[in-house]
Amino acid sequence: MRTFTLIWIGQMASTIGSYMTVFALTVWVWDVTESATTLALISFFSQLPRILAMAIAGIIVDRLNRKHLMLLGDTAAVFCTLIIGWLYVGDRLQVWHLYAVVAAYGCFGSLQTLAYSASIAMLVSKQHYTRAESMVAAVSYTGAIISPLLAGSLYPIIGLTGIILIDLTTFAIAFITLFAARIPQPNRQQNVIINSKETLWQKLTFGFRYILHRPSLVAMVIAFSLFALPSDINRVLYNPLILARSGGDAQILGSVTTAAGVGGVLGAVILSVWGGFHRRIHGMLLGFTATGLFKVILGLGQTQTVWIAAHFFATLPIPLFYSSSNAIWYAKVPPDFQGRVLAADQMIGLIVGAIAPLIAGPLADYVFEPAMQPQGSLAPLFGSIFGTTTGSGIALLYVITAILMLAVGISGYAFRPLREVEILLPDYEEVKN
Repeated sequence: MRTFTLIWIGQMASTIGSYMTVFALTVWVWDVTESATTLALISFFSQLPRILAMAIAGIIVDRLNRKHLMLLGDTAAVFCTLIIGWLYVGDRLQVWHLYAVVAAYGCFGSLQTLAYSASIAMLVSKQHYTRAESMVAAVSYTGAIISPLLAGSLYPIIGLTGIILIDLTTFAIAFITLFAARIPQPNRQQNVIINSKETLWQKLTFGFRYILHRPSLVAMVIAFSLFALPSDINRVLYNPLILARSGGDAQILGSVTTAAGVGGVLGAVILSVWGGFHRRIHGMLLGFTATGLFKVILGLGQTQTVWIAAHFFATLPIPLFYSSSNAIWYAKVPPDFQGRVLAADQMIGLIVGAIAPLIAGPLADYVFEPAMQPQGSLAPLFGSIFGTTTGSGIALLYVITAILMLAVGISGYAFRPLREVEILLPDYEEVKN
């Protein structure tokens, strides 16, 4: 765990800086446009190139040095941040610039993320997979705690330029710790033999074919996709929901986001000490259920206190379901195949993630918001619950997606290939033996 912890420390610093920039840019975009669709399109353009790059990324990660690929991803992130800073300082930054920059980084980011994920099984022993994944989850949520507080307080003083400089400093920390780390590479002898016999199309589709031949992995993909679509729509709606309901108050958004970060970190800490359920599928499905339930409460709430409490408890189980799911994949897929197999799984997730903003923004701006105005078609049905002011339509859509998330967690137990994935599918070590 020592090498993994070293890399983890660098990623923690980098994530805090990156989240500060994202938070500041979110407030900037909302001030300029006040459009949920615009914020959703930024998410869409960050996801689209990842889908296109992921098929090749799986092959690259299984064949090239994973540490070098991670360093390449960090370098690309620095250049993207520098471009945003340069445009902003020159008073030339426009929303479409962000579309282009996040698209460019998406290509390299997918490579970096996949190389990092595929390295975990080589850096820690099997019994620590869930703990390692909980530490990975803690990175994001620690960033969600600290970054809004720092960005919210520093943005009025140092502006976007100063926050970008902080971001670049944290990138340097991540680069140095990663450069100093030694990351083992999988034994590629079997991989080379297989690759020499495969056509290009077979190489590109290897991960999908691997999954399709294992019904329990198919069930895992379907379950997570059914959860991810409403969850991603939900996530796209979150910033517009809080900003619209609070009159564009960045401090309230920062407080609610920080509460979510505290919940995520606490969930990750509890999981790292506890280690999770012996049967990890319980962690995945129960995590789905709990997150959906508390997001329903968040959407129904109309005060800062309710939002803070609900988002805290909604993010508390997120490390549980992510870590449990990933630990299953690490245990079932041989390390020398993980690049392509995880790439296939993540590509499906990215497709869902790209579709979600295209659905969320227009539904919020052009369907649910008008329908929840005083004379709107849905106001007589839901106006007494959500109100008929700005943000009421977004809140209704948010609750609908949260209910769907809750339903996936509960209904997952009805399907044996999913419920008994760890029994029906042996670990890759057992297959070798």
